[in-house]
Amino acid sequence: MDELQINKLQENLKYNFKDPSLLIKALTHSSYANEKAKNSNGSNERLEFLGDSLLGMIIALLIHNNKPELSEGKMTKLRAKLVCEQSLTAFARELDIGTYLLLGRGEENGGGRSRPSILSDALEAVLAAVYLDGGMEPAEHLISSYFMPQIETPVPSLSDNKTRLQELVHCKPGQTLVYELTGEHGPDHDKLFTVEVKLNGKSIGTGSGKTKKAAEQEAASTAINVLNDM
Repeated sequence: MDELQINKLQENLKYNFKDPSLLIKALTHSSYANEKAKNSNGSNERLEFLGDSLLGMIIALLIHNNKPELSEGKMTKLRAKLVCEQSLTAFARELDIGTYLLLGRGEENGGGRSRPSILSDALEAVLAAVYLDGGMEPAEHLISSYFMPQIETPVPSLSDNKTRLQELVHCKPGQTLVYELTGEHGPDHDKLFTVEVKLNGKSIGTGSGKTKKAAEQEAASTAINVLNDM
């Protein structure tokens, strides 16, 4: 990575490193480190570990200080929504981190620059690098600049169980929710519908109601309880 690239990424981060080697290490995927040095000690994995904890703590602090009306449970759910892979990948793309990643040949050829898991991990590593280089203040500023607008947005109504269930599962890539009508009983003027909701093909809840929508909402409510107990 040349000086021009480092400077461009620092512009995106709105932070200038005293030790640019920290930033380079944060962008070094294990595939690149293994190819160059035959081990992953020079990769961003340790920084990613630190950045994960740092991000969770700062997000928790921002929610605590700016959403006094939220209960502990709602704060926990909001934090989980903000620090999930999908959210972190969007943040990484806004900073254009993928352009500056150091990848091994296999990851490069396999589309690693746009892979959510690599981007989200690299973002956490970059946040840790900012913290190690400049302390808590620049790290908190970088995180809050992206997440505060989302924290300030009113939390969706919790009365819509289908929306709540979708929020619980959407943070993990590849999750698929399907509602299936499994039963329909009674006369036309007084039918009772039964619906089953499946996550990746596995049943996680059933519900009944006078309409299909009501049955889906009850099934979603049951599924929420199941997932929260896991």
